[in-house]
Amino acid sequence: MPHIQTNTDIPPSDQKLALEKKLEENLQFFSKALSIGKSYDVVLRKMEFAGKDFGILYINGFVKDHILSDILRYLSTLEREQLVSDVLQNLLSTYMAHIQVSAVKTTAEVVSAVLTGQTAFLIDTIDQALIVDARQYPNRTPEEPDLEKVVRGARDGFVETLVINTVMTRRRIRDPRLIFENMKIGVRSKTDIAVAYIQDVADPNLVKEIKQRLEKIEVDGIPMAEKSVEEFLVQKGWNPYPVVRYTERPDVAAIHLLEGHVLIYVDTSPSVMITPATFFHHLQHAEEYRNNPAVGGYIRMVRLFAVLASVFLVPLWLLFAVFHRDWLPHGLTFIGPEKSAKVPIALQFILADLGLDMMRMAAIHTPTPLATAMGLIAAVLIGQIAVGVGLFNNETILYLAIAVLGMYATPSYEVGMANRLIRLGLIVAVWAFKLPGLIIGVGLWMLLLFTTQSVGRPYMWPLFPLEIGAFLDLFIRSPIQRINKRPAIVRPQDPDRQPN
Repeated sequence: MPHIQTNTDIPPSDQKLALEKKLEENLQFFSKALSIGKSYDVVLRKMEFAGKDFGILYINGFVKDHILSDILRYLSTLEREQLVSDVLQNLLSTYMAHIQVSAVKTTAEVVSAVLTGQTAFLIDTIDQALIVDARQYPNRTPEEPDLEKVVRGARDGFVETLVINTVMTRRRIRDPRLIFENMKIGVRSKTDIAVAYIQDVADPNLVKEIKQRLEKIEVDGIPMAEKSVEEFLVQKGWNPYPVVRYTERPDVAAIHLLEGHVLIYVDTSPSVMITPATFFHHLQHAEEYRNNPAVGGYIRMVRLFAVLASVFLVPLWLLFAVFHRDWLPHGLTFIGPEKSAKVPIALQFILADLGLDMMRMAAIHTPTPLATAMGLIAAVLIGQIAVGVGLFNNETILYLAIAVLGMYATPSYEVGMANRLIRLGLIVAVWAFKLPGLIIGVGLWMLLLFTTQSVGRPYMWPLFPLEIGAFLDLFIRSPIQRINKRPAIVRPQDPDRQPN
């Protein structure tokens, strides 16, 4: 009988012990390893088919009842002589009427299969188990992601089930060279992860580097899914800027695979990680490619302007309109507060920014039927009364509102939040040191961006190192037929996307 060690550092389910030929000994082991009898959802059922004793292990709620019922119904029709010799082979090749059936030899394989929703058939006198993949995961219907909406285009989005996400990607790239390599992370959670790439396009060194980093992750579980994996993968510490891009759109994932990127799919997450990802990757949006090049280019320019405004508008207004009004051109002297405020202007911006964050968090946690009422209270009562009593200046609300619009116009939620922190830092720097503070603050910000890397690739490419063609593409949305080259940042094996 397999021996169960009491060493808590090595759970019994992880011990790769050979299965015994006696069914009862195997069942005793799995009763302890899977806590059968303690855990109500782990089921062991003993049955007899063709004179052979069977033990069936599965998780209640994971299995497709009608499939298992059909299998059991068919097995019940077998005669004793049909399972006299070559029992395992006959079951595997003839009598186990299901598409996905395999044989395993160790206890760890059985435990892992059962905990991932598969069904294990243990047979007396056989030292192997049959694993039937007749599982179903609770999942929602694919729908358009809230963060990546488009006016025209596909309305399907990734869900929390890994298999469905990979299928939605394969639907768009029907290439046998599209590879999904499966891995498991977490000693206890054993979360499924798929590393996706196109074999003859992606850089093999990039694929190898990402797989090695994932294999080095040693943690009990990753309940926060892709975010936990990202922090282990990139290890960037307190840097607020994301060095991987997230998407919930299968079409966006597909276009990055075709460019030569490596994608990471994590089970239980509707977001897919795109690696490597530069700062400018986070400023692109599918809407630009759902319009003709002229309109798409206009949208891109407006979006870039909004992102810059979200960072620089408030600090520049504070410097020129409040602290150094004599620096304003004659035609712009109308901007700036006409009278001194009861609260310092810089402090007003900081308080208003914090207030907006509070409203954002309140909106997230407010039930949908009450969200409108909460917004009216925040905007009309709090905002109007704060201006009326002199806590905020009218221009403070105006320029902060423009900056916040720029933050929400940023396609990447993560970059938008990082830019908000930079804006707050620049406000404090201008308040404390005026022009030198702005120069030093912007210098430190640029130093942070230019020294950041994404899986060994420069974060500010194509600005640094400078690549003229790719840099111009940041501002101009070229027609699809003119995009002949894959991005050099991913070092693709095949750099050509179409004939010149």
